[in-house]
Amino acid sequence: MVDGLIGIKVGMTQVFDEAGVVTPVTIIKAGPCVVVQKKSKEKDGYETVQLGLVEFIRPSRVKKPRAGHFKKAGVNPCRIIREFSEIGGDEAVKLGDHILAQQVFQPQEKINVIGTSKGHGFAGVIKRHHFGGGRGSHGSMFHRAPGSIGASAYPARVMAGMRAAGHMGNERVTVKNLKIMRIEEQDNLLLVAGAVPGRNGGYVLLKKA
Repeated sequence: MVDGLIGIKVGMTQVFDEAGVVTPVTIIKAGPCVVVQKKSKEKDGYETVQLGLVEFIRPSRVKKPRAGHFKKAGVNPCRIIREFSEIGGDEAVKLGDHILAQQVFQPQEKINVIGTSKGHGFAGVIKRHHFGGGRGSHGSMFHRAPGSIGASAYPARVMAGMRAAGHMGNERVTVKNLKIMRIEEQDNLLLVAGAVPGRNGGYVLLKKA
């Protein structure tokens, strides 16, 4: 079996346990995924399993080389394909196999979720890096400015990595050790405690922690 799946972030809600304690959760549609390719050390230099997320895509949107790749595996074209490691299990996965959420994950298990954070465009240091800013009183002239960015005489330049205003978000983000609160097998849904990076409808990767 593989160590992860491709999913789609649906949104957030909350669940209650037997004691009435509420937990905010993110709903993720995990798969189903199909095995598109199995890479070997002899042929490709490393071993991995290539999965594709099963969803509708118009044939006209698939270029010929990619269409041939899916035809070779005997599966329908997929918009998103990613590679995962194969871990020990009852039997090895084969080309064309459909993998469901309950086959890979179990309730109360910890997983890592990888996604692309929301883009916020150009942002200042207060929004981007949570700077405190200056006084808000009259005559301050230092409300939302970054302050000093380096010494004058030495090194007489701005050091690399200085926190400054710039492009915020739209980056690959990994959130580790999120607990699976519940699995809805009929809809391939995972209810994961906490927040997950990205917008609703965005693609995420789910891996065992």
